[in-house]
Amino acid sequence: MGRGRLRVYLGAAPGVGKTFAMLSEGRRRLDRGTDVVVGYVETHGRPRTAELLDGMEVVPRRTVEYRGTAFTELDTDAVIARRPRVALVDELAHTNVPGSARAKRWQDVQAILDAGIDVVSTVNVQHLESVNDVVERITGVPQRETVPDEVVRRADQVELVDMTPEALRRRMAHGNVYAPERIDAALGNYFRIGNLTALRELALLWLADKVDDQLDRYRADHEIRRTWEARERVVVALTGGPEGDTLIRRAARIAARTKGADLLAVHVARDDGLTGAAPAALARQRTLVESLGGSYHQVVGANVPDALLDFARGVNATQLVLGASRRGRVAQVFSRGVGVTTAARSGAIDVHLVTHEEAGQGRRWKALRTAWGVPRQRRRAGFALAAVLFPLLTFALDRTRAEFSLAGDILLFQAAVVGVALFGGFWPALFAAVGGSLLLNYYFTPPFHEFTVHEPENILQLAVYVVVGLTVSTVVDVTARRGREAAAARADAEVLSTLAGDILRGGDDRPLTAILERLRETYALTTVTLLERAAPDNPDGARDPAAWTVAASVGGEPCTAPDEGEADVLLDDGALALVLRGRTLP
Repeated sequence: MGRGRLRVYLGAAPGVGKTFAMLSEGRRRLDRGTDVVVGYVETHGRPRTAELLDGMEVVPRRTVEYRGTAFTELDTDAVIARRPRVALVDELAHTNVPGSARAKRWQDVQAILDAGIDVVSTVNVQHLESVNDVVERITGVPQRETVPDEVVRRADQVELVDMTPEALRRRMAHGNVYAPERIDAALGNYFRIGNLTALRELALLWLADKVDDQLDRYRADHEIRRTWEARERVVVALTGGPEGDTLIRRAARIAARTKGADLLAVHVARDDGLTGAAPAALARQRTLVESLGGSYHQVVGANVPDALLDFARGVNATQLVLGASRRGRVAQVFSRGVGVTTAARSGAIDVHLVTHEEAGQGRRWKALRTAWGVPRQRRRAGFALAAVLFPLLTFALDRTRAEFSLAGDILLFQAAVVGVALFGGFWPALFAAVGGSLLLNYYFTPPFHEFTVHEPENILQLAVYVVVGLTVSTVVDVTARRGREAAAARADAEVLSTLAGDILRGGDDRPLTAILERLRETYALTTVTLLERAAPDNPDGARDPAAWTVAASVGGEPCTAPDEGEADVLLDDGALALVLRGRTLP
């Protein structure tokens, strides 16, 4: 038996008709032959709302005594025992009377959903936890009953019940919302035009974010990489260089031209051993981004253009802002640079290359220092270098045979092997050492132009040449691996520092989901799911989907068991599992 589906009617303000919409939906399903019951509903004395209850089965409420007063609440156990296909439960944010099995009604709804029963419920925007303080500042009325945003965000469907402020005030004046004696006070206070307009905007913006999440999930499920310009998103790429402030301000101005546009800053932490940015400079630029209403992100990658475009497409960006290359003219002859390469591959994303004071000035020498990283491109270049260098060296030494002895030839070949090893790593150096020994044997050891050696001394020299070449290549390869591990560890440390900063800032109303989303975008994953063991006493069911429930998930379709991802990590003695789906982590 699967979990039930949740549908929520989100009201922009009290009185817009969310309970009426819930009952109308229940009536439609009942007329289609679906088994529907009313678990709890408040008609507020409105005749048209009460009429919709005619002919519908209503589960009796349970009575709770508290401080000498009797209260009626949703009877969750009775609804589950009745086992309808759909249950209608009004007022999702309601706080239950003390002494109830659960403190909040949304927890009752979760229990009904866990029993495999679909639920249709209602909530007003002012009861969402993330906007509670904003609503109080706007209306001057504190809201004591709230529901966590994540509960509503995880609903299968959220439908906005909206009405213009003028129409709602007319409904109020006609007595369709409150009793006549409360109308004048309500119109002069909570239901002022300004208050209702602000509440409506909050509801629309909150629902837009929910729709945005659904769009991201749809794109991930269908592996859609091209940009859909449903919403303006401006991404600015930061290196930690002095041009960063200029780029951030330019990107902020671009975003400000469109109402509701998002500003995102991203830094690529290199995992190929190349020197990264100064943490202090990035921290300062992050503060600037956040002060301008943007968000800061960090991803890991060896190829900067690919990492930038993967991130931009992942967040459905429409514009990408980069700084003009700081490389000098000579360096630009050999490589186009990140900006030009990114623009050439950007596809539907508009790329802005912004000039700045550092453009074309060349990088400082300390920025050119590299660790012993040997990525695939350098290995390929190492093979190419060996294939070109050794024939040229052989040709040159063959023309000056009288000037050098065999020992001198071997030393020059040895220096070439060391150069190839430093540039391309072990395998190009091995190729160079073996190929070089064959060239030395054929061209420079008697008898010439034959693969034979008559003198024992020459055999020893060639053997020493090969051994030294292989030894140097091995040392370089070990150093390269350790350097890459250190670089990857540094990149991971930068990412963890960023995540820790997000947690300490506490600016997101969904901290768990925000952390999972940062993990997903940092490592370009498809889905990140946190599973909670449903049956802690059943260790043998660790890989069984029925043994787990989804605590939180971002990206595509949630993983329902650890085996459904490419990687999983068990936490808290196996009570939790973090499941990752997508590319293999570096």
